[in-house]
Amino acid sequence: MSTHAAMPTRGRSGPRVQTRGHSALSWAIPVVLGGAYGLYASFILRNNGATGYRQFWYGLITAVVLAVLCFAVGRVQHRMIPLVRGLAYGVLTSAAIGLLVGLTGSSVLRSSMLGLSVGLGMFITAFYLFYTHEQQRT
Repeated sequence: MSTHAAMPTRGRSGPRVQTRGHSALSWAIPVVLGGAYGLYASFILRNNGATGYRQFWYGLITAVVLAVLCFAVGRVQHRMIPLVRGLAYGVLTSAAIGLLVGLTGSSVLRSSMLGLSVGLGMFITAFYLFYTHEQQRT
């Protein structure tokens, strides 16, 4: 038998409230990126003859800073237009690569140019991906 559309159903009735929390990937990806970055930064310092404490603290600080910045960009990226979103990822990548190259003892000009070129490549790639995959807003 068919039932009337206005018949009450079993279970909860009324509007369901969805609580929006952080997904596992929203914090796992920045933590993994920050950890790998911090380990690599401490490895570079170790090869340049740094002591154990300096190497440990520098790696930990760079890992935490990069993880926080990645988490922050990931949280606000949906409110940005594709151009600004691509620019944010390009600037973050440029600064990260420039710092790593600067730790190797290279000149400021070399680390700046390499950071800017990698950041420009990231900007172009991210902008292309965000622009082509953006849902049209009406």
